[in-house]
Amino acid sequence: MTDQNTPVSENDLHAYVDGFLDPDRRREVEAWLDANPDAAAMVADWRQQNADIRSLFAGRAEARAEDAVLVSKAGDRAERGSARNLRPLWQVAAAVMLFVGGAIAGQLAPPFFTGEPQPALQAIAALPDQSRSAFLIYASDVRHPVEVGADEQQHLAAWLGKRLDTPLRIPDLTAVGLKLVGGRLVPVSGKAGALLMYEDDAGERVTVLLGRNEENRETSFRYASDAGLETFYWIDGPIGYAVTGEISRARLQQVADECYRQFET
Repeated sequence: MTDQNTPVSENDLHAYVDGFLDPDRRREVEAWLDANPDAAAMVADWRQQNADIRSLFAGRAEARAEDAVLVSKAGDRAERGSARNLRPLWQVAAAVMLFVGGAIAGQLAPPFFTGEPQPALQAIAALPDQSRSAFLIYASDVRHPVEVGADEQQHLAAWLGKRLDTPLRIPDLTAVGLKLVGGRLVPVSGKAGALLMYEDDAGERVTVLLGRNEENRETSFRYASDAGLETFYWIDGPIGYAVTGEISRARLQQVADECYRQFET
């Protein structure tokens, strides 16, 4: 069993899965997992998820030492039926509370985790949750989904880029069947962030969330799934990116890959 002064946190488990623990801490975590079968099952899910992501992005993903700082949620373990069904009112309300409050990482973590993540880890871990929350709030809005429309794209890029303190190139996603709706300023971990929105000919929408944190560490692609919402996210320098949509994982992968390519140029 682990010492009570060094409880096993979610960060420890991700470091264990990614092979970043020293031998002594690894043995402690393994002993703790032996006594916590639910957590052990989730760790197994994370390992499988990592293998799936490496397979999806084999041509682009790169393992880096800094990946240990990224805390991601495990994907759903079972099919949840049609993702097009209306969500319960409590779920939408929870999304609003999470998004407006800046989304503190760890609030949604399983109850068997102890220990407090550092502020930088909180911001990184919160990225997929905040992206899903932004999608829930704005993608379904018919009249006012964005603040600045696609007809003012140059102004939109300059405005959001200034708030993010970085040059912003708005991706052209017509190659993957999406056209720009526009964008808006949103809070991301208590700081100014940007939300870009796209839609296809059928009206299906995808959002791209950008948030700045000077303590970010670069990571390869990560994937998260929650109640039918799929999210690909990654960190590049001080900017975190998250692409969310209620579409298939394969199609969202294409969108995320195109966004990554254009943000990198």
